[in-house]
Amino acid sequence: MTDIVTTKPSVTRSPPRRHALGFAAAIGAIAIGALIAATIQSNLMMTLLTQAIITGILATGVGFLIRQNGTVSFGHAAFYGIACYAIALAMKLGAIQVEFAMVLALVLPTALAFLLGLVIVRIPGVAFSMLTLAVGQAFYEFAMKARQVTGGEDGFSVNLPSTIFGIPTAMFQDPHSMFVVSWSVLVLIVFGLALMAASPFGRLTVAIRENEERARYIGYETTLPRVLVLTLSAFVTAIAGVLFTLYNSFVSPDVLHWSLSGSALIMAIIGGPRLIWGPALGAIIFFFAKDIAGDFTEHWQGIIGVILIVVMLVLPVGLGGALAKLWQRRLGHG
Repeated sequence: MTDIVTTKPSVTRSPPRRHALGFAAAIGAIAIGALIAATIQSNLMMTLLTQAIITGILATGVGFLIRQNGTVSFGHAAFYGIACYAIALAMKLGAIQVEFAMVLALVLPTALAFLLGLVIVRIPGVAFSMLTLAVGQAFYEFAMKARQVTGGEDGFSVNLPSTIFGIPTAMFQDPHSMFVVSWSVLVLIVFGLALMAASPFGRLTVAIRENEERARYIGYETTLPRVLVLTLSAFVTAIAGVLFTLYNSFVSPDVLHWSLSGSALIMAIIGGPRLIWGPALGAIIFFFAKDIAGDFTEHWQGIIGVILIVVMLVLPVGLGGALAKLWQRRLGHG
């Protein structure tokens, strides 16, 4: 039997050099995104890529929750959809300026996740997933029933002003420029989450994920860290909702439906939820597989299902995890 540690382990900080290299890599990734947008001339291709990146941010939020808390959510579409409707309804009612509406769209889902997390993170396993599903569907049903406010299943267009933060709104609705914006946001999110995961707090949440009882026994409070992970995950998801609304200028109850949460979960599994960037890779694969399969059959969901089953059986670490292992082996042989 292994000895139980009775004192809190000392924490070593990540070397500043590693942070500097990570920041340089993030700047390089942003530059690559700008190069992709400048190289690809097809609006159709850029539209597909932009949609994939925005949804990839949503999948990153879902995957981060799996990575740090070890829990699966079927209700993240609620945080995504609330962000969408916060902007849309603010513009419809003319209550506040769009810049304040965007801030509100980030604050509301984040605050909801924190308050909700104080209750549901205490519930393990499948029950947690079912509770998130129930909460998400409650918001979906409200959006469907409140037709006078939300437009029901038809949704409604969002009347955005000509400029947002001094930037022409048309820039957010052009697939090339919006790809650069969304890609840059995704890169910064991945960089920020990587820093958090490498921090003492990030390592604590992983320890809680692996053995919450032992972490509690040696003196750590385990509920609040799990709540904060859920809150951060919802914040990332809300960012995706804001970008979706700016890009499409349209919202409908579909942004709240559980199927969107399910799709994000599939993306995370395909890409590899134990890697922070894995779910975003899964989103790109998902969208291209969907587009290619849709050219041959209406039942593209079946093809996605086959891909998911193959990945889970052959590559349990996801495609991203497999690529990371190949890269490590190459470095080792080098």
